[in-house]
Amino acid sequence: MPLLSVEDLRIAFHGRDRVVEAVKGVSFTLEAGRTLAIVGESGSGKSVTALSLTRLLPDPPTCRVSGAIRYGDREVLGLDRRGLQALRGKEIAYIFQEPSSSLNPVFTVGDQIAEAIRLHLPEVKDVRGRVVEALRQVGIADPERRHAAYPHELSGGMQQRVMIAMALACRPRILVADEPTTALDVTIQKQIIDLLRDLRASAGMSVILITHNFGIVQGFADEVAVMYRGQIVENGPTEEVLRHPRHPYTRALIGCIPRLGVRQDRLATIDHAAIAREMAAGA
Repeated sequence: MPLLSVEDLRIAFHGRDRVVEAVKGVSFTLEAGRTLAIVGESGSGKSVTALSLTRLLPDPPTCRVSGAIRYGDREVLGLDRRGLQALRGKEIAYIFQEPSSSLNPVFTVGDQIAEAIRLHLPEVKDVRGRVVEALRQVGIADPERRHAAYPHELSGGMQQRVMIAMALACRPRILVADEPTTALDVTIQKQIIDLLRDLRASAGMSVILITHNFGIVQGFADEVAVMYRGQIVENGPTEEVLRHPRHPYTRALIGCIPRLGVRQDRLATIDHAAIAREMAAGA
């Protein structure tokens, strides 16, 4: 049995005068200890899909979610409030993009990590020790001192490490990393991806990586699902998709990856009109 199974997921946002269908029949599975990358442009439905896994989207009538989301033997869409609280953070944890916006500026980073531990692991007596251990685990130097730091006292890369520590403090089975390298320079991006790879191996957890960048997927994800306008248009083993992309949108995304030794007069862009024509021709 897969650790997580999503079947025919549909998500619609209801406005005053129109309905926006953000996700249109998405299905995928995640096996224990594996990594799935969901790749696509902004607005393709990736983050909305990720938030639906623990029902972090607005309640009806603003947002309506249908389909099936099964975590183990539990149907997430049928869980009550207590069941959701037990799921969020403890079983499925998130790293959100833009850590400077996700961290509370008036509390120390140690207090924010400790809050998650007290909520989900009340049996832990030495909460401060657990926080320091989590900071050390994500490579933060002098964690005993950084424990008392406020978010604005840390660099963007350090803030993202704090977010990872917070997500891992309760030792979840699934980590959802939503654009974890956004707004970080390329050197720090590599450090964060390497850190996630090491932590995945040491903790034996499953990972869902949400990204628009195929460049960080290779060597990290076991499988990839490509989302385009609310649908998964291609999925499979990462190396196979990268070497032999079948869908025109997948080829366009891969074509945007910068390559050493290849000089371009302008940045590669995605021609949606051309994709639409190719899709229509192949239908």
